[in-house]
Amino acid sequence: MDQHQATSPSTPLREQLRPLFPYLRRYRRGILIGMACLVTGNVIWMTFPLVLGRAIDSLTSGTTTAQLLLFAAALVIIALIKGVFLYLQRWILISISRDIEFDLRNDLFQRLEMQSARFYSTWRVGDLMSRSTNDMNAVRMMVGPAAMYTANSLAVFPLAIAAMLYLDWGLTLMLLLPVPLVSLVVKRFGRLIHERFERIQAKMSDLTARIQENIAGVRLLRAFTQEKAELRSFGRLNQEYIEANRRLIRIQGMFFPAIETLVTVSFLAVLWLGGLAVLGQPVLGRPISLGDFVAFMQYMFLLTWPMIALGWVVNIFERGTASLKRLNQLLAAQPDVVDRPAPDAPTEIRGEIEFRHLNFSYNGVPVLRDINLHIPIGTTLAIVGPTGSGKSTLIQLIGRLYDAPEGTVLVDGRPTEQHRLATLRRSIGYVPQETFLFSETLRENIALGTPQATDQEVEEAAEIADLAGDIEGFPRKYATRVGERGITLSGGQKQRTAIARAVLRNPRILVLDDALSSVDTHTEEKILRRLTTVMRERTSIIISHRVSTVRHADQIVVLQDGSIVERGTHEELLARGGYYYDLYQKQLLEEELERT
Repeated sequence: MDQHQATSPSTPLREQLRPLFPYLRRYRRGILIGMACLVTGNVIWMTFPLVLGRAIDSLTSGTTTAQLLLFAAALVIIALIKGVFLYLQRWILISISRDIEFDLRNDLFQRLEMQSARFYSTWRVGDLMSRSTNDMNAVRMMVGPAAMYTANSLAVFPLAIAAMLYLDWGLTLMLLLPVPLVSLVVKRFGRLIHERFERIQAKMSDLTARIQENIAGVRLLRAFTQEKAELRSFGRLNQEYIEANRRLIRIQGMFFPAIETLVTVSFLAVLWLGGLAVLGQPVLGRPISLGDFVAFMQYMFLLTWPMIALGWVVNIFERGTASLKRLNQLLAAQPDVVDRPAPDAPTEIRGEIEFRHLNFSYNGVPVLRDINLHIPIGTTLAIVGPTGSGKSTLIQLIGRLYDAPEGTVLVDGRPTEQHRLATLRRSIGYVPQETFLFSETLRENIALGTPQATDQEVEEAAEIADLAGDIEGFPRKYATRVGERGITLSGGQKQRTAIARAVLRNPRILVLDDALSSVDTHTEEKILRRLTTVMRERTSIIISHRVSTVRHADQIVVLQDGSIVERGTHEELLARGGYYYDLYQKQLLEEELERT
């Protein structure tokens, strides 16, 4: 998947905005009310120049003080009414843009939550964060301020031009002469802005990813004294990001002055020709009064902001459409693992597991080959083997973290794809190799997935995992915050927290994936002794490199290069004299050396 896939700015605007249509339809009533306020406010404001012009002309025709007061009051009332509708349109339309941002962010997060493990091995976390923040804000600016100012311009232009044609068609024609040139400038610069902003967002994704990786691995960087090397690498990425922004700034720096220059030249021409018309020497059109000329100039000034803001709006729209397409890459991404249960899918799992001629490849690389294995309900299976032999992949297929070929992985005699995902995963207590803890309290981390658990149940789970004693030594006990990824805990404490979390779920299938690697043999023995009662009541799978961890399992299999090369009990495998026997002898020697 190309995470920085470019999109063509020449795509029709309707197609570029299509992902937003469902969100816009959701708030169409509010949008219509906001637009009604916008149009009404502008219609009322269009009367201001006419009233002002009439007031000026009245000064030359013997107006009274009462008439002047009446004109002044009319101008004040028009301004007040315009202000009320301006407030309403902003409050309604900008609020809706925030509502759309809220919905879009929720949908994006939900889509990310649905994705399988394969998705997250393809996308970088920093890139996902950049799209969820910077790109989301760019889309919100497009839907809110940019859309509102565009609608405002679309309302002001026809109303102002109609009034100006009524006052003097010649001056109006002169004012409109540069419009085709302005359109060409906008189209050209808009394409350049779109292309450059996509590159900026891609650079921001790279920068965010590098920051995230450095913060997550800060202790490793310090251990290997890589601070200066990472500073140089970060500085290079930061420089590339700044240079990408400078290229956009150069385009914007030419864009806005070009628009303003065209508008200013047009205004100067109108001022000159309008002055001649007031003096009775019209070049185009007819002679006009001073009041009409002032009114015409007022309409011209009303068009000033929409024409100058046109550059800003185009900039925001190009940024927004570029970001929307980046977001839509995530919103349109389909998960590899889809919930498609059979109509009669059971609501409870008993715990029988079977692998039938399982072959599994990851990105075209074979990982598991012809696995045939049956794990009866309530028994314990141990899996040993060298690193990279497929042990973790095998157990991840049970909970459909990855999808195995249809009919090759069965739970309770049914292929896993026929079970409901929620039912299947709720029935599995999984302790992975790399323990992940949230930056919450110990209690919340242990009770993850079981929010209804009582304090007593949490404490019992911690006791089984041999963690209760450590927790009692903490000042705030179970209310102790563990820091990001459990940074305040030792490796053994994090693993035992994960074991307590799995035990608390009371799962039908308990999976320990090298879950005791960070504890000493004495602690391991205590945990296994306490887990015996728990494991006796459910199907258990233990992955370990220690023979002491797996020796009491009902069945032990040895995986090598994705295939089962040995299987049997502890005694049977020792008698066979293969990989398991060599592993056992090696660990006996290590223990002897430790004692010596």
